[in-house]
Amino acid sequence: MLLHYGNANLEELLPRKRVKMAKASPINNKLVTVFGGSGFLGNYVAQTLLERGARLRIASRNPEASFSLKPLANLGQLQFARCDLTNETSVAAALDGADAVVNLVGSFEGDMVKLMGETAGKLANAAKQAGVTRMVQVSAIGADADSTASYARGKGIGEKLVKDAFPKATIMRPSVIFGEDDNFLNMFAQLIQFMPVLPVFGPDATMQLVYVNDVAEAIATALENPAKHGGKTYELGGPEVLTMMDVNQRIAAAQNRKRSFIPVPDPASALFAAMPLTPMSSEQWTLLKAGNQVSPGARGFDKLGIEPRPLGLFLDKWMVRYRKHGRFGVTNSPPVAS
Repeated sequence: MLLHYGNANLEELLPRKRVKMAKASPINNKLVTVFGGSGFLGNYVAQTLLERGARLRIASRNPEASFSLKPLANLGQLQFARCDLTNETSVAAALDGADAVVNLVGSFEGDMVKLMGETAGKLANAAKQAGVTRMVQVSAIGADADSTASYARGKGIGEKLVKDAFPKATIMRPSVIFGEDDNFLNMFAQLIQFMPVLPVFGPDATMQLVYVNDVAEAIATALENPAKHGGKTYELGGPEVLTMMDVNQRIAAAQNRKRSFIPVPDPASALFAAMPLTPMSSEQWTLLKAGNQVSPGARGFDKLGIEPRPLGLFLDKWMVRYRKHGRFGVTNSPPVAS
């Protein structure tokens, strides 16, 4: 029914260029359970889903780590569930009433084949039995059920078992994920801040660093359209192929610091990774050496309608806090030695 103001209808008083109302997301008011949702990626996935109006249940061993999300949610939009993925009763409770599931669980510790392989398959089966209609399993580039690396093998077995139990699940394989609060860039940033000379392990190892918000967007997109994306596997890599040496040099430049980087030979790198209390495990060294790039011909961001953003778009801003004079340490001045 048209509204009228005097003798003119309201449409005649509005500008000729009309603004379209945003279309409601298909997951608006759907209950999505995010397993492992209290971690780095989970925080961004949660925000992306909340923005789309989804009702969210964060299921993890430590749900308190996600309490910072509370101000972003409307009343009744956000739930927290303490969940052990290896406990069937705990999983069933987290799945109760859920329309969709996202599995983000991953670890470089413990029995990786059991946690990311066998348990992922059991979760997919439980989700199917619970009537869940949409599922995203987050794996990793390099996932391979026959790999000698436990992490890659666990992820590969998980993919297979999830597909067997939930054929319409979408598999996401991201490269190394970066973000302002990640443990990857910030680890190197801290070392570069204080050390004038640094070793670089696997200096020629290549990767397509992928922005965390882009990965979260990909997951949400898959949940929104299971008819199009269900049953498919996507490899998510950023627009640049970088080496480990490139990453270190870019971080130093963004900090406006003059640093010397020493390439470490592979045998020495492997020995270092095998030592206790080092920041890199043997598993991580094996994966680093193998590289982390999107496979030729693999489905990627383009099939999801997403344009991934490069590291350079953010790095200068994020490295401000590591500069000698903070935001006054401008990058167009000569690099400092300390």
